[in-house]
Amino acid sequence: MKPLPVVGWRELVSLPELGLAGIPAKIDTGARTSSLHAEVIDDFVRAGQRFVRFAVDWDGKRHCCEAVHVDLRGITSSNGESQERFVIKTPLTIGNYNFRAEISLADRSQMQFPILIGRTALRRRFVVDSGHSWLQSAAIADRGAAAGRSPVSKGFP
Repeated sequence: MKPLPVVGWRELVSLPELGLAGIPAKIDTGARTSSLHAEVIDDFVRAGQRFVRFAVDWDGKRHCCEAVHVDLRGITSSNGESQERFVIKTPLTIGNYNFRAEISLADRSQMQFPILIGRTALRRRFVVDSGHSWLQSAAIADRGAAAGRSPVSKGFP
């Protein structure tokens, strides 16, 4: 059995099909489902498939995205409230690893990280080292080390 790659408690991730790259993510084994900060605009049917259109404000821009709507689920948030959320399935990249992950769309405006990667996405793919950050995000780790300081201020590069 091949050893699994190690991720830190925060990493840069990309959602290439959505045009989003270098997003700081919290790696959270306490959360089952991954979650992306997004404003749902519309859900619709195209060629017999259900889609959801949503906006992600990232990198100083508003990105309008569309994805196949996999499910509408009741998900319990970190404050214990149950919320109905759209769930999409899209490629997710962490370091050099790319795989499809289910991600719920939620208002994360009060959270430090715009995306949270939950244990379902991590399972059988990664081991989490909660004492380190940016283990799969060499660019940000190198930038911080070269400056002689932490690579992130307030949780974002």
